[in-house]
Amino acid sequence: MSRVGKVPIIIDAGTTATIEGKKITVSGKLGKLEYEFSGLINVAINDNNINVTPKDSEDKNARAYWGLTRNLIANMVKGVSVGFIKELELKGVGFKAELKGEFLSLVLGKSHDTKYLIPKDITIECPKPTEILIKGYDKQRVGHVAALIMKLRKVEPYKGKGVLLKGQRVIRKEGKKK
Repeated sequence: MSRVGKVPIIIDAGTTATIEGKKITVSGKLGKLEYEFSGLINVAINDNNINVTPKDSEDKNARAYWGLTRNLIANMVKGVSVGFIKELELKGVGFKAELKGEFLSLVLGKSHDTKYLIPKDITIECPKPTEILIKGYDKQRVGHVAALIMKLRKVEPYKGKGVLLKGQRVIRKEGKKK
């Protein structure tokens, strides 16, 4: 039995959820998200709770989708009401980030500035030249944008330079010896 799947999802005030067939739509103050769940799962809305149950508790695939579906719907509910934030930091001499219109301009130790086009559903802020805040209501989309920006300059293990998540630990390698 799924311990995660048993927990009901509480719908916040100002957030609405509707089910049409195998599709759930959640809308709130930040936006609207849809998810089409598997036919092996039952999703029901009771009062201010969303309950997820498998149609056949003996089916291995139904049990596998049970907790997954519950967490995806919970992330949708949290995203449209509160939102998600990923914090990135730039480590390296001269590395900096700044917003220029609809682009994020990054100086990453290359011969030219790297420009990243900011998607319409994502908000990016640079409170400091070495910090980037990525905000949005879709958890998958926020993580994907953060991964794309981190991929522009991967963290190298000898000096620890690059774009990384705030608080991420870099395992350093020992350099050459004489």
